[in-house]
Amino acid sequence: MNRINQLFANTKEDILSIYFCAGHPTLDGTVPTLLALQDGGVDMVEIGIPFSDPMADGPVIQDAASKALRNGMTLRLLFDQLRDVRQSVHIPLLLMGYLNVIYHYGFEAFCRQCRDCGIDGAIIPDLPFDLYLRDYKATADRYGLRIVMLITPETSDERIRLIDRYTDGFIYQVSTDATTGAQRTFGPPTISYFERIETMGLTNPTLVGFGISNRATREAANHHAAGCIVGSKFVKLLEQTASPADAVAALHEALEND
Repeated sequence: MNRINQLFANTKEDILSIYFCAGHPTLDGTVPTLLALQDGGVDMVEIGIPFSDPMADGPVIQDAASKALRNGMTLRLLFDQLRDVRQSVHIPLLLMGYLNVIYHYGFEAFCRQCRDCGIDGAIIPDLPFDLYLRDYKATADRYGLRIVMLITPETSDERIRLIDRYTDGFIYQVSTDATTGAQRTFGPPTISYFERIETMGLTNPTLVGFGISNRATREAANHHAAGCIVGSKFVKLLEQTASPADAVAALHEALEND
């Protein structure tokens, strides 16, 4: 069974998934960061592929991507770093990146490398769902790669049900129509959106992402979904602390006490 499916089969609530950008803050920090997250009890990790124009990302992740590119990170180098990762890292791993980078690498080659490295899924924010069904789904399925689609407050119920029907693993429930970035609280419109998705009876579980940075936002996400995804907060902590382990400890402190 794919590790993503296995996670959600065994754990129904309070799942914590963390995003970081490969190559940031150091070029060779990918595996040490993964190990620190696993040792820190994180359930799943999304490894960002840096791109020069990350349109869905806020300033923190944009800055991290720029620094990672200046450090020399590429998708090819990332796969080299991940080649033996399954000898020590056992939690589900996804790659998150924009279609331009993956397209130029070659989508089938990307899926093959993911399979060979033990990557369980991919999130491609700018991959239109219709294009995914027409041109990419069959290849991803052949290599056992879960392609996770995003929904927002503006996504129609009809489109959400189509995504639920034709994808597997989980649905990335974006909390806002804005870009990524930490928030202190979620307002009534966001909570209403969470409740709408919760009552749809979807087959796939959802994880709430964008804006999770403290106890209040994490608890709100966990109340209405299977868990949450933290990105900008952890990316910033990686820069502010001495080691990935320190960043993970500081993240837990923020999510439990802030």
